[in-house]
Amino acid sequence: MKTETTITKSILLAVSLCLLPLSFNTEAADNPQKPQAQFQFKKNEEVKQIAPKRPVRIKLHRSSNGAYNWDLTGDNVDDIIRTDARLRKQLKVE
Repeated sequence: MKTETTITKSILLAVSLCLLPLSFNTEAADNPQKPQAQFQFKKNEEVKQIAPKRPVRIKLHRSSNGAYNWDLTGDNVDDIIRTDARLRKQLKVE
């Protein structure tokens, strides 16, 4: 007998919990003709996506007598020249 009343109470509780959120949604039903803001998509010319620069790739080689040489690859010639000059300065190569 007690288990039947417990089951009945738990079913009643579950149904009331399911119906409870529906009772709070009365504002939308009261004002169906309320105008809603329209979303407009605009292209903004000031904001542009800038692609990141690809780095200069350096393959550094050292010979058996201690001399250095390297291979530089990249998209921008100016960056390659700058990197070459920096390597020559740091490694003291003429």
